[in-house]
Formats: sequence, structure tokens, C-alpha cells
Amino acid sequence: MNHKHLLLSTLLLLGIPSVQAATNSTQKSEQVQITVNVNKASAEELSTLLKGVGLSKAKAIVQYREANGPFKTKDDLAKVKGIGKSIIKKNEQRILL
Repeated sequence: MNHKHLLLSTLLLLGIPSVQAATNSTQKSEQVQITVNVNKASAEELSTLLKGVGLSKAKAIVQYREANGPFKTKDDLAKVKGIGKSIIKKNEQRILL
């Protein structure tokens, strides 16, 4: 089990509210869809659960949110320095508002 999977499993077991998982039992292998609420998650959660977002960018997301209020659309994340459309596109299915 890799470190990211172990951390994700731990977060899910602890019932972290901004992390959700859904399984699709119709496929042969278990597929878990990770989502994260960008209006509630900590910087640590964002950096762990969003592709291409390290701790520095995650902290910028939290700072922007605290200064400007909650994100209304996924595209609003592009207003954060270091978050571009490509990061939003990579994480489109993971981002919750």
C-alpha cells in the first residue's frame, strides 16, 4: 500500500468531513472517487487530495478563501495564484463546493 493510499484510508476512517469516497461495484476492480470540499478542507487535505497541488498552493487556496469568502464555482480557483485551468481540469471530478 503506498503512502498516499494509506493517508487517504486514514482520513476516511477518521471521518474527515471534507473527504468523501464512492465505490462503483459494477466494475471488476474497486474504483474509489475522491472528492474534497475546497471551501472547508484544510491546506493539508487539499495538498493530499488534489492532483498537482502541493502544500504551498494549498495554503494559497485557504488564504484566498479566508480573505474572499467561499468559492462559488470551480473556475473561481483560478483566481488563486499558482492555480491554473489545467489544475482545475485535472481535479474537476474531485472538487466539491
